[in-house]
Parts: sequence; structure tokens; C-alpha cells
Amino acid sequence: MLKQTEANDLAGRYLAELDARAQHRSFADLATDQSLDAAYAVQDAFHRLLGERGRKIAGYKVALTSRAMQEFVGVDEPLAGAVFDHVVHASPAAVRLNDHRHLGVEFEVAVRMGADLTADAGPHTRESVADAVGACHASFELVEDRNADYSSLNVFDLVAENAWNAAVVLADAVTEWRSVDLVDAATRLTLNGEPAGEGRTGDALGHPLEAVAFLANNLNSRGQSLRAGQFVMTGSSIVTQFPSAGDELVFTIEGLGEVSLSCH
Repeated sequence: MLKQTEANDLAGRYLAELDARAQHRSFADLATDQSLDAAYAVQDAFHRLLGERGRKIAGYKVALTSRAMQEFVGVDEPLAGAVFDHVVHASPAAVRLNDHRHLGVEFEVAVRMGADLTADAGPHTRESVADAVGACHASFELVEDRNADYSSLNVFDLVAENAWNAAVVLADAVTEWRSVDLVDAATRLTLNGEPAGEGRTGDALGHPLEAVAFLANNLNSRGQSLRAGQFVMTGSSIVTQFPSAGDELVFTIEGLGEVSLSCH
């Protein structure tokens, strides 16, 4: 089991490297315990460090929502990370690429909670969480991989490093989300006005609410809960883009509207 002092030290190292926009390097070999539980202990310590800076958790993300990516890093389930209030932006938004080491953009349904999902109501399922959903948004997730070597990725680093969340951009909330087919609704990306990718809302885990259920259960297992007002980034339906300065991205979800991002 990873000692709390060790988790705190690893989280501090990670935060210092983020602040410096340093090249990615693995911390796994520094950990005496490289289990998934140990990685989440480091992530929780990282969350506490941001809390000491006055940051609050506004929502969460679910990563590795495809079986191929899970097999690639050696896990059999998705991974969770937190999104903090200072990196949540309304659409249209702009980003300075020079503020990041290597920024990627993903294309997702964000699910806004209208009620808490606590452990006493679990275990949660796609069907059981539906009544707790208040709204859905078209959204971007910005991910900071710091030029990581993808051929040597490991699950400890991905979890300990908060699943690489850098920011999110949210379109207007759609409260009539039940009228949208969240399995087969079309998703489309344009890059500088030209088609650049398409998918469907069920491409991540089969349905966005599967991600919500996973996240709620994950938090409950760690003594935490998904709360009303928070949101869940449910996974990308289009392959990650790594934009250049001057790029304009517009992502549209049938029934949920569009979200836009300018890169400088």
C-alpha cells in the first residue's frame, strides 16, 4: 500500500512539472506500489494540492472509453479524473497553445448532474443514473499529454496524472436531453471550416450514461460522490486532434448544438 507521504510527494512532483510545462516522464518507477488504488491515491493528493490553491472540482472526466485503448495500456475498465473550476470555459472559447506543452482536443457529450449519486443509492447503472441527469452539453475536452511517449504509456501515470485533463469548453446546456438519441446522434467536427471527423454519441462506451455510472461507482469506491451541479465528460466520439495556432474547431452534436474553439 502506498503511504500518504509518498502519494503527496509524487503529486507534488507532478504539479511542479505541470507548472513548468516540462516534458512528460513516468513517475511509476518511483512508486513503491504501482496498483490502480495507489495511482488514485496520488490523484487524490494532486486534487488536494489544487484545493490548497483555491481550486474546486467542477466536474469529472472518463478516459479510455474504447476497448482498444484499455487493452493498449493494460486495463479492463475506463479511468477517472477531475476537472477544476478554473479550466471550465463557455463556448465560444479561445486557447493559447504556448500556455501548454502539447495540447490535444477531444469531442464529447458532457452530462450535467441534477442530483447527487451517493454510495447508498448504488451500485449505479446506465438506467439508474438517468433520473439524476439535469442536462447535456456538446463539449471539448483539452488534454495535456506533454509530448508523452504513447508506446510506453502505463495506467499508473495516466491515473496519477489526473487523466491529463487541461480544460473543458461547454456549449449551452440542453435540458430536454431525453429527446436526443444518445446512442446514434451524429457528431461532426469541422477544422477551419472543412470536415475533419464524424462519429456518433454512442461511440464512447455505447452510451454517455454508461460513463456517468462508471464515474459514480468509481467515486463511491473511493469514499466520494458525484454531486448535483457537477458534470461528467463522457469520452470522445472522434479521434483526438492536436491543433496548430490559427486553427478554428467547431464540434456539433445532433440535438445538442455546437461548441467552438479558436487556437492562438
